[in-house]
Amino acid sequence: MLKVDLHTHTADDPSDRIPYSTCDLIDRAAELGFDALAVTLHDRQLDPALFQSYAKARGIILVPGIEQTIEGRHVLLLNFSIAAESVHSFAQLARLKQRERGLVVAPHPFFPAGSALLSCMNRHANLFDAVEYNAMFTTLVNFNILGERWARRRGKPMIGNGDVHRLEQLGTTYSLIDAAPDADAICAAVAAGRVQVVAQPLSPFTAGRLMADLALDSVRKLRAPDRPALVPSPWPVKRVLRTLGVRPW
Repeated sequence: MLKVDLHTHTADDPSDRIPYSTCDLIDRAAELGFDALAVTLHDRQLDPALFQSYAKARGIILVPGIEQTIEGRHVLLLNFSIAAESVHSFAQLARLKQRERGLVVAPHPFFPAGSALLSCMNRHANLFDAVEYNAMFTTLVNFNILGERWARRRGKPMIGNGDVHRLEQLGTTYSLIDAAPDADAICAAVAAGRVQVVAQPLSPFTAGRLMADLALDSVRKLRAPDRPALVPSPWPVKRVLRTLGVRPW
């Protein structure tokens, strides 16, 4: 069984502020005994060839991947060519799947986020090969339950992913996959259901701290170089923290 996380981000991400490099992520994954990773930047596919030798020396297989925005929703496209960057509609995704073999995963599909797939899951159910069990959950609040129910009704496998934006997230939720140590074999095994989710809930304090940290990064991204920062209302952040069982400021 291979220890795998197929949803991670690094400082190469064009959208999010990530405080560690791809090499830092590989080093940490090796320390935690991972066998394979997918670096899934937002709307940009990192060329695994740039880091293959570094990863191989540390026992890590790199699976090509991207967290692509499709009709305003996030979708994980794994082990496709660079053509995945050009997919912006579900019709284009269907055509990509006809041309290439790859793995399409629904990330955090029922989380309270604008990028979550939500009703698109039903409209385009045939396009998804697997459903993500996301690491951002606590014992009291777990939106993955909705994804589990959806996957069970449609006979789709669940895959554990960290959706890693901070190195401390790596290793809290991941997958054990019955496959040969190869990107093609790993994706084929997930599609065939030879995957086991390992998930450890976060404490409400940790979940709240991580959410607050990520929310502050979102605020920083609103800053333009020649004008003061645009600071959004704190109330959406407070609602998220309360949902996770954390008393905000």
